[in-house]
Amino acid sequence: MGWSFLSAEQLSAALRAGEVTSVELTDEAITRIERDDKAINAICVPDFDRARAAARRADEARARGEDKALLGIPVTVKESYNVAGLPTTWGMPQYASFVPVEDAVAVSRLKAAGAVILGKTNVSLMLGDWQSFNEIYGTTNNPWDHTRTAGGSSGGSAAALASGFGALSIGSDLAGSLRNPAHFCGVYAHKPTFGLVATRGMVPPPAPALPSDGDMAVCGPMARTAADLTLLLEVMAGPDPLTLGLAYTSTLPPARHQRLSDFRVLVLDEHPLMATGSAVRAAVNRVADGLVDGGARVQRHTALLPDLREAAALYAQLLCSQHGARLPAAAYEQLQARAAVLSADEQGLDAARLRGFVSSHRDWLAADARRERHRHSWRRLFTEFDAVVCPITSIPAFPHDHNPQREQRRIDIDGVAYPYFDQSVWAGLATMPGLPATAIPAGRSTAEGLPVGVQLIGPMFEDRTPLRLAELLEQTIGGFQIPQ
Repeated sequence: MGWSFLSAEQLSAALRAGEVTSVELTDEAITRIERDDKAINAICVPDFDRARAAARRADEARARGEDKALLGIPVTVKESYNVAGLPTTWGMPQYASFVPVEDAVAVSRLKAAGAVILGKTNVSLMLGDWQSFNEIYGTTNNPWDHTRTAGGSSGGSAAALASGFGALSIGSDLAGSLRNPAHFCGVYAHKPTFGLVATRGMVPPPAPALPSDGDMAVCGPMARTAADLTLLLEVMAGPDPLTLGLAYTSTLPPARHQRLSDFRVLVLDEHPLMATGSAVRAAVNRVADGLVDGGARVQRHTALLPDLREAAALYAQLLCSQHGARLPAAAYEQLQARAAVLSADEQGLDAARLRGFVSSHRDWLAADARRERHRHSWRRLFTEFDAVVCPITSIPAFPHDHNPQREQRRIDIDGVAYPYFDQSVWAGLATMPGLPATAIPAGRSTAEGLPVGVQLIGPMFEDRTPLRLAELLEQTIGGFQIPQ
């Protein structure tokens, strides 16, 4: 196994002690990718020559006495990030030859911290699926079962980590795209508070890399340990240097508590719009038991919780309003005609999505005002609780389903079929109000031995609180396991 599955913290300690060089770590990672990635297809754009050159520079810098947070650590980057000299396609065939000339902000921060970038990881088309496949790079398989998805849209990053292809990776999240693949592949991920990490350069081609954040979308870290998430978030966090308002800062408040026994946690495992599969429910209960065993105060119900049904519909509307703004005129007009005949009493998720696609600016402002009321409810909840434990989605990794008619896809929850897109309700719980959420492995609670994860939602801009809770739970119930 060598060094491939050690954490970034462990690798840094070994580098500082002179037990290994960055060149050796990089060569081992490349050898593993060349041997094993044919079956996984996680690394869609290898960059091995430049990685080896960066590793040599890292070793030379260390020999001069330099030390940085990620100096000499092999990492990967989601394909959707601009990396100068490498293609950025978002899986769209028409942009297969698009090559940016400037790094995304997050990538530049990785390089400044001394990281060695092995290459880019596979994504879903336009980052719009919970599976990572596209016409350019093909399908990424789950390292635990190659017949199943690795998740999306950061599925390549999660699969790479689970396979030992680098110690860290960076992804993005709008509909669970960090947390869902982490859950499916048994690794860690953190969806930061909205606006904490600059997103410039994580943009679909051929759009210019401008300093503007898309509503609800974030960039964030992925790793095999909770402590590595914190390490990588500290590298990534901070305002865009092109914006002088500095509305956000990389200086986060400390975690509310350091001991598990001091945490107050709300545990949820039921949603009014989507069933929770037995394997996921078992994982949530395993975390709840670990919290109780550690002395934490655990509750299952509170009147302070925002209405989950309303939150899911509002999230669906806000999410689809972004997509609707980019639709061709003819498609937009067809949706307008469909929305016009919706009755006022149609309040399901399909209706919310349709209304979102054709939202006017007036509609969007009204939805945004409702979102602010939800944020206020969350602020009140977090005066009584420090974190919320809940599912990321209702099922473990499912078999590949590439039906181009995505509205016809279904997910199987304990033998009952549910609409494919409704599985976003749990991810949207944190996304819609912009809260931080840490995805953690919670064991293998399926008959097939697949990993199952849960998310820890924390207070806005208190990212260190769910991250610290993730570390404590890792010590209590265990963490990443190498796929068998």
